[in-house]
Amino acid sequence: MNVVAWEHILAVAGGIVVFLVASFALRADWKTPGLDNQVFKLMLGLLALGGILATLTGLQIIGKS
Repeated sequence: MNVVAWEHILAVAGGIVVFLVASFALRADWKTPGLDNQVFKLMLGLLALGGILATLTGLQIIGKS
């Protein structure tokens, strides 16, 4: 396997792990009140979105050149 294939495999695996961890943390913190927690939930949502984007890029669904 070449370096590009390993890069895609790591992007897919890392994206899945990041998405799962962020979504489980977001689910656990969903009902907490307060402005600080709202910002934390927003950051977790963006982290989960980044995990989805990394997975889609690793699968070459988006970002084709």
